[in-house]
Amino acid sequence: MLLSVIIPVYNEKESILEVLEQVRNVDIDKEVIVVDDCSTDGTRDLLKDAGSNTFEDMKILFHDRNKGKGAAFRTGLKEAMGDFVIIQDADSEYDPGDYHRLLEPLMDGRADVVYGSRFKGAQKSMTLTQYLGNRTVTLATRVLYATDLSDEATCYKVFKRDIIQGIPFEADRFDFEPEITAKLLKKGIKIYEVPISYNARQYKQGKKITWRDGVSALWTLAKYRFKR
Repeated sequence: MLLSVIIPVYNEKESILEVLEQVRNVDIDKEVIVVDDCSTDGTRDLLKDAGSNTFEDMKILFHDRNKGKGAAFRTGLKEAMGDFVIIQDADSEYDPGDYHRLLEPLMDGRADVVYGSRFKGAQKSMTLTQYLGNRTVTLATRVLYATDLSDEATCYKVFKRDIIQGIPFEADRFDFEPEITAKLLKKGIKIYEVPISYNARQYKQGKKITWRDGVSALWTLAKYRFKR
């Protein structure tokens, strides 16, 4: 079993090396594909140096202009060769130590897609605004797609590679995640959830997603629900 870990990166110089070390230390047969989305804060230089020295066992790709998280994920997905694919953020909100838990339902045949639910696990520091935003997007998903998901907006989404590579998705930015969810559910693919740990960071620490992305997520969910 080989796991493809795809890490979209944009301006994460304070956390990226720590995250790469955490991912590397997970005792799973894996390939790690990092896609820098034209960072401007020094992340790009860190990755270039790490790629030739500390993390030479990882594939590090560079966009020549900022395209968005969805576009970075697509770039990484084209390179993926694993049996399963996981999305890993480049900050320190999610714990790669949860990989084993996320992979278990895939390995034993219970699921084709697994989401890590922050609302079934231990979460820290999520503000009221972040909590309400996440709950709103998830409620919209449940209503529109008749699903029992508890956390649509989670980063930790794990797929059988043939399933995710078989879904043409278009969104370049954060809205690629609700697009993936919508297209999976419209295909009748059940999304299995497991609890994960989560340590939310705040905007002063570099968090990038905003209320506008929440509105975009709601629009995306509605659009693909009724699009033929």
